Amino acid sequence: MAVLVEVGFDLTDSPIGPFLTLDDPIAGKLDDPDWTLAGTIFVDVTQYVETISISRGKSRLLDKFQAGSCNVKFDNTNRYFDPTYEASPYFGNIIPRREIRVSIDGEYAFFGIVDDWNLDYEPQGKQTAQAVASDGFTKLNNQTLEGGVQTEQTSGARVNAILDDPSVDWPNDKRDVDTGAQTLGADTIEADANALTYLQLVEQSEPGRLFIGKAGDLVYRDRTVAPVSTDLVTLADDGTGIPFQIVSVQYGSELLYNEIVIGSKITGETATASRGDSQTNYGIINLTQDNLLMSTTDAAQSVADFYANKYSEPEFRFQQVDVILDTLGAGDKATILGLEMGDVVKVKFTPGDVGDPIEKFAEIIAINHSIQPTKHRMRFGFSTLDFTSLVLDDTVFGRMDSGNALGF
Repeated sequence: MAVLVEVGFDLTDSPIGPFLTLDDPIAGKLDDPDWTLAGTIFVDVTQYVETISISRGKSRLLDKFQAGSCNVKFDNTNRYFDPTYEASPYFGNIIPRREIRVSIDGEYAFFGIVDDWNLDYEPQGKQTAQAVASDGFTKLNNQTLEGGVQTEQTSGARVNAILDDPSVDWPNDKRDVDTGAQTLGADTIEADANALTYLQLVEQSEPGRLFIGKAGDLVYRDRTVAPVSTDLVTLADDGTGIPFQIVSVQYGSELLYNEIVIGSKITGETATASRGDSQTNYGIINLTQDNLLMSTTDAAQSVADFYANKYSEPEFRFQQVDVILDTLGAGDKATILGLEMGDVVKVKFTPGDVGDPIEKFAEIIAINHSIQPTKHRMRFGFSTLDFTSLVLDDTVFGRMDSGNALGF
């Protein structure tokens, strides 16, 4: 397994070169690959890496995605990652706000910004440095908007409008934004409104998914992205799919709601939906989402109805599954590394090898990596898809008798 850790250093005055030199008859040729154009370039620092931990996603489906984090621990015996050591080839670059990226077998696992360099010294002993990084959500959470009136538009167009705000100026080539199925009403955004908070309000109003992808793109998925049961990745403990090591199952009321209230600040009205049978069995459990951006009360009602159907019964879910990549063949390893937030998998598990297997379709809502010298563990967090949008002609998600919703 090829792990690659790179940090974006400004190496204009570094001895690492050789770098292109203007007006030099040899080193000044722009098309000569032997002479690198200096400035900020990604430098391979993998040889010094001891451990890597990556955490991305959220705990529950109705939660907001959190900023992804990455912690890379380096052997610092040579003091290369010591910001005070002038003989380091990286001197002047061991500072916060440097870009860092981690890839495995050519597949990105994390792209973000270093927030802190933490150094640990043991007199006459081991010396280590840790790069503590977070993804683009941290940047968005520290940006405010210029404010103004947004016209009526789809949720995807609103996301792009916020990213285009001069105070945000998110790169066009770092976006993966769906059109949006929800029409958002004209909204006056207050000056200095938090950029991430407003984007997450758009996400909630769709409702959709907003997160930073493993390659650093801002990803927005609208609600039209529906699962398909064919050709899914299967995680199984009986040899019929990719093997996993640990499974954690949760069955309870953390996502149990039978009285839904959805309010739009655009219309000034609320929509409600309830499920009497669920209230009889479990009592009244309320979920209120207010000050959303949908343009009509009918749109708010559709969301309320969908939530009432989806969350009116306790959820049985595979909360997390661990996969050990070192034990997989090349094909299975590539498949696992290729998974991303929002992907759907099938989980098959027979507890204690007793009775029939439990089989569930699940959406990935969290991905973690723990990379040690001798073991690479990936942990997936899931939300069960017992109720989702109906997909025509699909043998599982196209069945009306399975509670799937006919769109909204």
